[in-house]
Amino acid sequence: MLELKNVSFEIGDSAIPIIKDVSLTLENQKLYVITGPNGSGKSSLAKIIMGIYRPTSGKIYFDGQDITDMGVTERARLGIGFAFQNPPRFKGISVGSLLRIASSSEKAAVGCNYLFDVGLCPKDYVNREVNNSLSGGELKRIEIATLLNRTLKMAIFDEPEAGIDLWSFSKLTETFNKMHEKKDSTIVIISHQERILNLADEIILIADGYIQRKGAKEEMLPDILNACDCNKNCIERMEIGDECN
Repeated sequence: MLELKNVSFEIGDSAIPIIKDVSLTLENQKLYVITGPNGSGKSSLAKIIMGIYRPTSGKIYFDGQDITDMGVTERARLGIGFAFQNPPRFKGISVGSLLRIASSSEKAAVGCNYLFDVGLCPKDYVNREVNNSLSGGELKRIEIATLLNRTLKMAIFDEPEAGIDLWSFSKLTETFNKMHEKKDSTIVIISHQERILNLADEIILIADGYIQRKGAKEEMLPDILNACDCNKNCIERMEIGDECN
């Protein structure tokens, strides 16, 4: 489905390398988790796939089509969706309206069901504005719900656990699992959480801008957990947002 060929990405006048000569193939209907230490290039790689960042060099193909020079809107039309780690606010737009805008269906109830799946009571949120009255965690869950409400070929979630409480996180992992079971789309999740890593078909480990390893969860996960200095799941330590490097 998606192929990156020798993709590099640099920032600033000094051309600081962030992503370095990455070649990667993501197949249809698989769930991938991209993991690695802080500053390794995980989110940058996801934003390159979505078209938020343009690669300095290399090519990107989606369903055999060269999308290297396509922007976010064009890629969204092709069926690629992205949930930001820090979602934007939309003053004057209600949560229900945002769900309807995102959806390919006119049935508002569908979107409301996804609010429940991310740990929000629909009746308490559907008429609220997507503005400063919402916390970062609430915004995060609403954005994930809008993504779930779309018909996508590829759904990308950038650290969906950030700012989310334990109960909502459990609901979210259940939702990702159900989404994957439907086999409707390829799912890419940027995360360091063990519970999300356990959902993966394949794990991609990135460090210092390079793909260090890519393989089946059964092969990758034991080594990743053994290499974690804290040797505990951050969720179990009640410290969501901390990263075990």
